[in-house]
Amino acid sequence: LYLALEIVQKVKNRFLKKYLTLYQPFLVFLFKFFVTYATLGFIYLGYLSQFDSSKNETDSFTELVTNQTVRVIQFFGYECEATPHQTEASFKMYVNKKYVARVVEGCNAISVIILFIAFIVAFKGNYWKTTIFILGGCLLIHFLNIVRIALICIALLHYPEHQHLLHGVLFPLFIYGIVFLLWFIWVTKLSVYAAKSV
Repeated sequence: LYLALEIVQKVKNRFLKKYLTLYQPFLVFLFKFFVTYATLGFIYLGYLSQFDSSKNETDSFTELVTNQTVRVIQFFGYECEATPHQTEASFKMYVNKKYVARVVEGCNAISVIILFIAFIVAFKGNYWKTTIFILGGCLLIHFLNIVRIALICIALLHYPEHQHLLHGVLFPLFIYGIVFLLWFIWVTKLSVYAAKSV
């Protein structure tokens, strides 16, 4: 019995070593992704905890996104203003004096940016390329998210009956499509894995 257990243990160790070696890059990727995602998520939750949603306080970054969206809508030639919501932590968006949408914390794209950063960190590149790509990608996502909210508001002014299609389908596809494109560029052109495949 002892000999049989020893043989089973050796086979098990050899099997584990083989598959851990074989799948090591994938396991390292998963570990780095989840650690980065959890760390940034925890930091963001700490930031949000400074604001009391029961008192309808909206976080500063969502307020910044709202104000920048107002300026973009005005740039397109529409009248626009945002006012704090009376009963929830959000801003009400008025285009040409008509209430069209509200901007809540989930609209500020921070969760998308955290997902983007976690993937880039997990799919390593050299330090400077990684840092520059993360900073550039975050700025691009932030800018395009503001354009996305502005276009949703303008579209809802003209086509309020298509709210679900515009807000729930088309524009989320737009922002996630951009993130996917950035990931693709990183993996195929700039990460160390791309350098190895050249």
